[in-house]
Amino acid sequence: MSAPTATKGLISRAPHLRQDFAASLVVFLVALPLCVGVAVASGVPAELGLVTGIVGGLVTGLMRGSSLQVSGPAAGLTVLVYEAVQEFGLPALGAIVLVTGVLQILMGLLRLGRYFRAISVSVVEGMLAGIGLVLIAGQLYPAMAAEAPGSGLAKLAGLPRALLHATGDGRALASLALCAGTVAVLVLWRRTPARVRTVPGPLAAVVLAALAALVLDLPVATVEVSGLLDSVKPPSADSLAGLASAGAVGTVVAFTLIASAESLFSAAAVDRLHDGPRTAYDRELIAQGAGNSVCGLLGALPMTAVIVRSAANVQAGARTKASRVLHGVWLLLFAALLPDVLAWIPLPALAGILLHSGARLVPVRTLGALWREHRGEALVLAVTAVSIVAVSMFEGVLIGLALAVVKTAWEASHLRLEVVDKGAGPVEAHLSGNATFLRLPKILDSLESLPQDRPVRLDLSGLHHLDHACRTALENWAGRHSAAGTEPVRVTAPLPRP
Repeated sequence: MSAPTATKGLISRAPHLRQDFAASLVVFLVALPLCVGVAVASGVPAELGLVTGIVGGLVTGLMRGSSLQVSGPAAGLTVLVYEAVQEFGLPALGAIVLVTGVLQILMGLLRLGRYFRAISVSVVEGMLAGIGLVLIAGQLYPAMAAEAPGSGLAKLAGLPRALLHATGDGRALASLALCAGTVAVLVLWRRTPARVRTVPGPLAAVVLAALAALVLDLPVATVEVSGLLDSVKPPSADSLAGLASAGAVGTVVAFTLIASAESLFSAAAVDRLHDGPRTAYDRELIAQGAGNSVCGLLGALPMTAVIVRSAANVQAGARTKASRVLHGVWLLLFAALLPDVLAWIPLPALAGILLHSGARLVPVRTLGALWREHRGEALVLAVTAVSIVAVSMFEGVLIGLALAVVKTAWEASHLRLEVVDKGAGPVEAHLSGNATFLRLPKILDSLESLPQDRPVRLDLSGLHHLDHACRTALENWAGRHSAAGTEPVRVTAPLPRP
């Protein structure tokens, strides 16, 4: 068979191979600096970020779920990974990620993937905003060649001192200038001609920063290279046994919930970008779990679906999952053949990329509109973000979820009390709506203000729901009022029993 005939046969079997091949190169160029940057910001060897990206392409990319979504290390988990590594050590990271992956697979098999869509959008946006704020505060320190404190509040509180110190340190000023230049390239890249934009902005920013550091001989730190195989360290039996502690269990739960929610919300966003097959959420959760299980066995970073890479994949013309698999192949070839190239990447440039990514996680523009239209949702978003900065990722998300539940319950408890008092004869009180314990103070204050020297008729026929607490409180009030009044309270509709 001739070469043209063989090519035609291949194209007939894979009609979108050309588009997927081109898209895979774009995604690879977008993913490369982000994989390295997320790893460095997480406090682990840069190669582990590449390992997670490779697994995201070759393992998760081959599985069914979302056909065009691309997975890898995400900025959204950077803060949580850093805290886990600082608390439990790098050897324990693989065990945490492994158990996270297994839990995700179980949730997918139990068909729980669809329920993640029920999580309040404000909680998710608040989670991302909190992550973005901590990420920004944390990356300003390597931008100034300084060491970042541990907690989010400490990072924010220490920034003025670090900035003051940097003004008198030539090395810190050079690092800060290179970081600022990287951010400027990322911001201005979208305004460049279309031909120039064929090169992804993060890659262009890193290359330009590396050239500037080399040509100007800037005294800035660069990525430390230890070798791909040397970085891969499977979890030991001791590290798995260490997950029995309460702190480790909480970390695993946080990894599982946040990675799953971010992946499935990303899938919903990607579905809006193309007209192809829709995401099968349970299968996508299994695919993410399989990828995280492999990452855990290799001692690498956790993965999620990443909207930046996924959007780049769709916009580059990808038609099938072949593009994301091929992007994993290119990452593998780079890690195997050109690992020393990483040593040329300045750390301030990676800090600039993550600063830009962190800023995009904070919905500054939409927060004002949300406050005007849905103040309750805006409050949930803000409280979640502030809680993550002030406490930690896991506790912050739990606070946000609790507040969202309380807000929903409060809004669902629409209750109206109408009192008809004609000045003579019985006083009529009509309750309508949903009577829950959240409205008890309003109900009792109004009922207890009714006159006791005249008959009272309580009409409950307009209630759609009456919970146990309200039913008991109304019964007690009716008993007290009947004993103190001229005649017993007449209830014109029976009190519902739970």
